[in-house]
Amino acid sequence: MKKTLYIFSNGELHRKDNTLYFESESGRRFIPVEDTGEIMVFGEVQINKKFLEFLSQKEIILHYFSHYGYYMGTFYPREHLNSGYMILRQSEHYLDKQRRLAIAREFVHGAGKNIRQVLKYYHGREKDVGEPLNAVEKLLPTVDDCGDTSALMAIEGNIRDHYYRAFDAIIGDPDFIFQERTRRPPKNYLNTLISFGNSIMYSICLSEIYKTHLDPRIGFLHATNFRRFTLNLDISEIFKPIIIDRLIFSLLGKKMVTKSDFDRGTEGIVLKDKAKKCFAEELDNKLKTTINHREIGRPVSYRRLIRLELYKLEKHLMGEKLYTPFVARW
Repeated sequence: MKKTLYIFSNGELHRKDNTLYFESESGRRFIPVEDTGEIMVFGEVQINKKFLEFLSQKEIILHYFSHYGYYMGTFYPREHLNSGYMILRQSEHYLDKQRRLAIAREFVHGAGKNIRQVLKYYHGREKDVGEPLNAVEKLLPTVDDCGDTSALMAIEGNIRDHYYRAFDAIIGDPDFIFQERTRRPPKNYLNTLISFGNSIMYSICLSEIYKTHLDPRIGFLHATNFRRFTLNLDISEIFKPIIIDRLIFSLLGKKMVTKSDFDRGTEGIVLKDKAKKCFAEELDNKLKTTINHREIGRPVSYRRLIRLELYKLEKHLMGEKLYTPFVARW
């Protein structure tokens, strides 16, 4: 697997012959282009056309984020795996209400079941999450009764509401009380961490889509409209509970992130660069962690699981095998 490069400092990205480098106040740092799959920029970084042309040649994706950690956009290089056939299959399934609904249901099933697994994991460790766990288990069977994607989104939202109510019991830290889900700006430290992690997760899923024949603009649960990308949002729903949320619980439980790692600005609460780097490093470690895959019979990394999910979706769209989402087993 190629690596992710995170840039939190201010500076300039340049091309020099057949390589890249980042120049900042601390000096010049060369980037191993053959080993780099994506670059995530959080600092104030200048680039030029020559640099972007080289990224396109090397099929490296550039994601950039605001000072507050919000996803702002992506330089999505010329698609090297373009497939008119796959775009037609995606479009057919999106435009056919029942076929779109069938895929969207599976995304909600995957998200809901992985949320249940997280709650069961902490319930088994004597955290007081029995009430939200029961509520989620009651809601899961209703997914199949939904007649449109709006109803599905509502059920998924209800499942997450109950799930978020368990966060205080799981974390057990008065400095990181959940209260309610808030975005742009997040109103407390925990919401800031969730938004930061989710932004990175959306970008990672987008990078994995780039390595398949799928078009990221055609999602199924999230409506394909004037937003640039939606399929990455769909896939992220499955993996956020088992990757991002569990990482947050771990960082807070080990005191790797504390309330001193946040600043309060005019536009809300922002995570300091030191904590962003810590989050990114631990996320990289998590994505490299392997689990035994039941279907293929060998260990695979969490990052690879995301790609395998996309391959399963491709097979569904081509009529080879019905798509079923990945559900964690611990």
